[in-house]
Amino acid sequence: MNMYRRPQQLKAIIFDIDSTLYSHKEYALQQNQIQIHHYAQLEGISDQEARQRIEDTQRNWEEKSGGKALSLGNTFVQLGYSIEESIRWREELLEPADFLVKDHKLVATLESLRQHYQLACITNNPVLVGRKTLAALGVEEFFPLVIGLDTCKVSKPHPAPFLLAVEKLGCRAEHCLSVGDRFNIDIELPLELGMGGLLVDGVEDVYRLPATLAYIHHKSFQAT
Repeated sequence: MNMYRRPQQLKAIIFDIDSTLYSHKEYALQQNQIQIHHYAQLEGISDQEARQRIEDTQRNWEEKSGGKALSLGNTFVQLGYSIEESIRWREELLEPADFLVKDHKLVATLESLRQHYQLACITNNPVLVGRKTLAALGVEEFFPLVIGLDTCKVSKPHPAPFLLAVEKLGCRAEHCLSVGDRFNIDIELPLELGMGGLLVDGVEDVYRLPATLAYIHHKSFQAT
């Protein structure tokens, strides 16, 4: 866990979903593999050739953009498949309930957090897949706001989903904390927008979030 900035007046926490609210390497890997396999079938090439195209496209993008990451959805756009097509693939191919089960510890964690903060999610999956994931984990009730790939038609890292979340939450960017497992996707841009940022290694770090925020608040109070 690495806190890059903690808002002085924290009002809302914006979570990534995949590999943040759950730790399941097999499912995280399967999400990419199943899309790559589908792309390979459409192109009439092997999965290995498809991966190589994707890796080359992402590497070229990073070189041209000063190290900025390119999400898988945006990679497919560069390869000639629209965001709308990517949305359809994910809705048809991804079934979170095949891998995930209710996480009682996460339920207790989010119950504690919502006593003090608004909670929202931004995912690079469509909203339908995001809500299926939250339902499988037993935590959908904690997230009235879920922003997905089909909401703004762009993937993180892009300002549109984060700015929309701030608008819907009714607060300012500097009152929000973005929590995710990838710095260049979930944290770097929110920091540029004025948000706080917390990089986690998985749900085990999320479990510790109420205690971490309480400790930081206590230390801040002592310093004033």
